[in-house]
Amino acid sequence: MEPLPGLADGWHWTLAPGIEFAGALSADGRRLLQLSGRNSYDEDLVVATLEFAREHEEVIFARNTHLGVGEGFKPPGGSGGGNGGGFDVVVGLGPEVHRFYDVQHPDLTPFVRLMFPAYACEFSGRETLDEAVTRYEMLRLNNLARDPLPFLKMRYANTRTKGWSTNPGCGFTEPRRLLEELQWLEGGQGSFVEFENRHGKVWRIEWHGAWLIAEWDTQDGAPREIGLHELLEFAERALRV
Repeated sequence: MEPLPGLADGWHWTLAPGIEFAGALSADGRRLLQLSGRNSYDEDLVVATLEFAREHEEVIFARNTHLGVGEGFKPPGGSGGGNGGGFDVVVGLGPEVHRFYDVQHPDLTPFVRLMFPAYACEFSGRETLDEAVTRYEMLRLNNLARDPLPFLKMRYANTRTKGWSTNPGCGFTEPRRLLEELQWLEGGQGSFVEFENRHGKVWRIEWHGAWLIAEWDTQDGAPREIGLHELLEFAERALRV
């Protein structure tokens, strides 16, 4: 372990090749704010993230103590992230979500919050504890060069492929699955896909000789016919707002 250059009360350490950690004391000195990078560690990005987390920790967790999001983050030089552009928020994970030191140092876990650069489109701010754990496992936050994985809940049933979602409501999945299921509706009379974005907006798409789409969470959401190309573009836009 060594001091983290450019950040007071900050440290850098490595436990295995390609996996680097950094941490900093919280502003009140009572917690460790920690992140890691797997084959993607960027010191400037790490310092900026931990600085932002220290300054905004209370705001980040004010709405949701399991999974909090701090808006207004600007990575140095617009860096960070993959082809989808730079990170624009810092996400904070409580100890009940990450359970990071449970095996070797369980007494330390309650005093650690994980903080990572992320994208606003990936979180609703209303995640339950179980949902926060699911998102933590899905996002692979220690890839500091990753593209966005937008918040998406979906359920579906396809009379042609005989595929359907087994959860009672909408469950988390990846956008590519949504785009696949929308295309596979063709020819499946009565088949449907419902999907929800981070704002809680829900759309339902059915196949009745054509694709029909409706806003499912509004009383006046009358279905309208839509072409496949327009539908796929709409779905991608709806997840990134």
